[in-house]
Amino acid sequence: MLPSQLQSGSFTSYPPKARKLASDNVSLLRQLPLGFTPFLLKEIVNYDWKFPAEQFEIDRQLTYLDTLPAETRRQEMAPFADLRLTPALENSDWVNEPGGFLEQLSAHLWASNQMDAFRAASEAYVNRFHASLTVPKLPAPRLGIALIGHGVGENRYNLFRKLRHEGVYFKNVKPRESWPAVLEIVRKRAEAYPVPYGHWYIDGGPAADVRSDRLTCISYQSLSHGRAVLAGKMQRAYESPAFGAEALRSLLARLRPEDLEMEQQGADPVLNRFQLSLLTEGSGTQIYSTTFVQWAAREVYRRAQPITVLARFQPRVRERPMNELLEGIRQNAETDPHGSLIDADMGAYYTWLNQQRLHGADQSAFLVWFEEHSEAIAVGPTLPRGTVESAETDLASLLHKLA
Repeated sequence: MLPSQLQSGSFTSYPPKARKLASDNVSLLRQLPLGFTPFLLKEIVNYDWKFPAEQFEIDRQLTYLDTLPAETRRQEMAPFADLRLTPALENSDWVNEPGGFLEQLSAHLWASNQMDAFRAASEAYVNRFHASLTVPKLPAPRLGIALIGHGVGENRYNLFRKLRHEGVYFKNVKPRESWPAVLEIVRKRAEAYPVPYGHWYIDGGPAADVRSDRLTCISYQSLSHGRAVLAGKMQRAYESPAFGAEALRSLLARLRPEDLEMEQQGADPVLNRFQLSLLTEGSGTQIYSTTFVQWAAREVYRRAQPITVLARFQPRVRERPMNELLEGIRQNAETDPHGSLIDADMGAYYTWLNQQRLHGADQSAFLVWFEEHSEAIAVGPTLPRGTVESAETDLASLLHKLA
């Protein structure tokens, strides 16, 4: 089947919103080449579980393609139309299984030495599309907060080395009542700017009570049952004679929330799917709480594009052989607070980088606090770069300046 043969009824297996979107744009999809259409369908088929920022981009991409003059669109799609595809690819069920098609396409492009040309065409297309995109104005500047080092006593590690030249290093922060102050400021921002999925609290342990329905919360501990179920599936895959990296990746890609017993009555299906993706697409998110927080923050910024993110790193388990780590998910494993502090320090830096990739970065603010201690680093448009502040302060005052 080729895109030119698509009908409105071709999308009956799609979820409701995705089915309507694909059917409404079937005339456009018919005009696109097979080397491109499944990429759009892979996003459309998951439309019902996308965040508003992602849905906005899909909608705008369809509009962008539809409003191009016919000759301009033909030229835009020419590199994808010129790809040499096999009959097996053309005869695969790329409408209902676009993800599987793209895996086969990737292997074929590598094998036929077409990957470099494909990448160049893809980058050129994405750049042109993004250049045409007008993003909505933010209701408030972005604020990111990372808490690191929970449970660490004495520390000799030189913290914030990657961020010190970007902002102000505070040496004398009063730790008392700082954690409640952080929660309160995040809660107030969520209430003041009620943007769907615009405010996030990510915790590497049990989540605190935030008393706000407008703050999206995920935690490593709340996913303990799903992680244990997934660990069992992964362990059986590792022990299988047919084990291979591609087979494991395909297994994880096919999982649904119900497969990990993550479905709960009244639960948010968008959030359920997102949490599933954190466990099945991230490397180490099933085992290490620090990795879970770092990857979750990365994906939140990339996909939801929020204006507030609070990422609280907690101690992870000590490194051990993979089989022991997978088994340790279902047991009380020994933690490594000092090693976790080093992980979290770098994780906080990566979180800041991910915030900087979004529009409005020049007005964004970011704060990292060594929890229960007196050290913090703050980066923002009104703060001097590469400076040190020795005067006593408290976290609430710092956050009010940034927020």
